[in-house]
Amino acid sequence: MTLTPDVVDPAPAAPPGRTANAARLSPFGALLLRLHFYAGILVAPFLAVAAVTGLLYTVTPQLDALLYGDKLTVASTSGAVLPLARQIDKARQAHPDGTLASVQPGTGEQTTKVVFALPELGDKQHTVYVDPYTGDVRGTLTTWWGSTPVTTWLDDLHRNLHLGDLGRHYSEFAASWLWVLAVGGLVLWWRRRRNLRRMFTPELSANKGVRRTRGWHAATGAWITVGLLILSATGLTWSRYAGGTFESALDALDAHRPQLATTAPDGGHHGDGGGAAPLDPAQVDTVLAAARRGGLDGPVEITPPEQPGSAWTVAGVDNTWPVGLDRVAVDPATSQVVARSDFADWPLLAQLSKLGVQAHMGVLFGVVNQILLAALAAGLLCVILWGYRMWWQRRPTRAGRRAPVGAAPARGAWQRLPGWTIAAGVPLVVALGWAMPLLGVPLAAFLVADAVAGAVVRRRRPATS
Repeated sequence: MTLTPDVVDPAPAAPPGRTANAARLSPFGALLLRLHFYAGILVAPFLAVAAVTGLLYTVTPQLDALLYGDKLTVASTSGAVLPLARQIDKARQAHPDGTLASVQPGTGEQTTKVVFALPELGDKQHTVYVDPYTGDVRGTLTTWWGSTPVTTWLDDLHRNLHLGDLGRHYSEFAASWLWVLAVGGLVLWWRRRRNLRRMFTPELSANKGVRRTRGWHAATGAWITVGLLILSATGLTWSRYAGGTFESALDALDAHRPQLATTAPDGGHHGDGGGAAPLDPAQVDTVLAAARRGGLDGPVEITPPEQPGSAWTVAGVDNTWPVGLDRVAVDPATSQVVARSDFADWPLLAQLSKLGVQAHMGVLFGVVNQILLAALAAGLLCVILWGYRMWWQRRPTRAGRRAPVGAAPARGAWQRLPGWTIAAGVPLVVALGWAMPLLGVPLAAFLVADAVAGAVVRRRRPATS
């Protein structure tokens, strides 16, 4: 993933404004080199921010345990588990305000999470943590879809730098260009090495200088390319603009997660459940027992109906592999499962999207997933630093030609491309820019600016020659 063109030992002089390597590259190679160079220079700062904030996010499970362990876990697992309705009653006594939104029964050392929605909290909730064995309330936190305050804070930092919708542009911009840099760098490195095993090893025989730096930059990039592509794709799926395109594609392909019908025999409502109408908390135990009989093992979340007469929803919330994400609707009046939606029956794209998001968040494979994400973030930061180092190492040092950084690869390579390449490539680039606006708009702006700069240089050259 080289940010700069190759520089070799003394070579024939290149035409003015062109490096020796750019002069001998094929038109496609020269164009890709220039794209990779400028994309790396301009996008790398955003990628570095995403890598650092993502690296911080990988340790959120450990931070949760450190900061909120007294709330998330129980002191002792001895004794029988209390009825869930009694645990909800204990939570209500400690937190009389709000509407019951959901309950996650505690298992093992985990406390029961009783979630209350309040209008003034917006999309956040108050979660009361109850010891399932004693009924003692361990504490209360303001959560965001189950995430603790520190996890929510780090999640916002990674997604939008705590700048709201405006900040989301940074992460989408980084994700939109990450795959371009990764694939482009891999192609450039392959054109140089021409050997699969050599692709993954730096040029250790090279003396100190740009060749040695480039070897570490490119070989490290080759090792992490697959991971970067996964992060780019999964990050784009829930981004602001490209994510909207992805949602439209799912609509067109009918590939969304199936809806779960929650109509009880005497009801008339469909949906997935959200808040709750007045209800009898004692029904929770009946609903949970029916869901267990229906095959839902492991951790679950129970959501009361929005309207009287509708069924309760019980959903698996085990996001570690193999995931447990099946859902059932239970009619408390009959203790029967009236509808179900199994993860195995989801459309393939919906499955891949869900699994990809969990992998991106470091959840899918537990601690191993966290380690892999941390290694990816560290590797990307090293690649960025080596890329900027190459730019600096390529600076002219001769008297009269000194400059703080190296020159960019020459413009105009596209003019030497075969006609069929341009005819096929332009529509492809336009389509990608439409699907990913924060790829297309910056690219178009750069092309315009580059064309203007090139015209200015050409007009000045005769006057200074």
